[in-house]
Amino acid sequence: MSLTPLPTILYADTVRLALAEDLGRVGDLTTSAIIGSGVQADFKVVARQAGTIAGQEVAREAFRLVGADVTYTSAVSDGSRVIAGQEVANISGPAASILTAERVALNFLGHLSGVATETTKLVDAVVGTGTAITCTRKTTPGLRALEKFAVRCGGGKNHRFGLDDAVLIKDNHIAVAGGITAAVRSVRAAVGHLVAIEVEVDTMDQLRELLTSPVDVVMLDNMAPAMLREAVAVVDGRMTIEASGNVTLSTVRDIAKTGVDTISAGWITHSAPTLDLGLDAVSD
Repeated sequence: MSLTPLPTILYADTVRLALAEDLGRVGDLTTSAIIGSGVQADFKVVARQAGTIAGQEVAREAFRLVGADVTYTSAVSDGSRVIAGQEVANISGPAASILTAERVALNFLGHLSGVATETTKLVDAVVGTGTAITCTRKTTPGLRALEKFAVRCGGGKNHRFGLDDAVLIKDNHIAVAGGITAAVRSVRAAVGHLVAIEVEVDTMDQLRELLTSPVDVVMLDNMAPAMLREAVAVVDGRMTIEASGNVTLSTVRDIAKTGVDTISAGWITHSAPTLDLGLDAVSD
């Protein structure tokens, strides 16, 4: 898998804040009491369980910010699938710096790899259907760019990054505006022609109303597979179709087989379990 790395500017401050939180007022009491500044050591990051790796550059930044002389060498690239016991990275340099940065680096690497791993499971489940898996804006505050990158490492696609890069008219917008037609009319009058517009619907009546003035994307929210198939037939290619709601590993293939273009799932970012990764000292 070929992935464009995230620019360091998108996560450097986040990593710096995480280190400041961990170091507190006086730094690493344990490591500074035990290990001298001149001690050099080699370590390896090892996967304790199978999964998909994401966040190598973020982990590298954590070690770099603590010790500029630390060398972090990835054994696998982001997007790679690993098995339990497989080496993920090799780290060498001042032992004190490495041990001080360890937890922050592994927190990022484990969390992002967990997001990538859960995404991979959904992507694998819909292979052959032509349906893409996407994330949502249900991300950890401050970690959106990183978590969306992890989704791509897992083979998924990204939904909008924020409120400012696309329009998504949801149920509450429709309720306050007085209906789908009124909401769409207001949006078209306010945004430029290059801004994509998506509308969320949860009934066939709403979908038929939307089809009187189609937009770029329609989100079919919490519809059962039978209704999704009906909706796909009614749309008949006039809009990109996204299915959302009740997306699990056991339901995702049935949803994909209805013919929708995209399936979005919020839990792959907000509820993904951390991939278990450990830092092991390399003995001579």
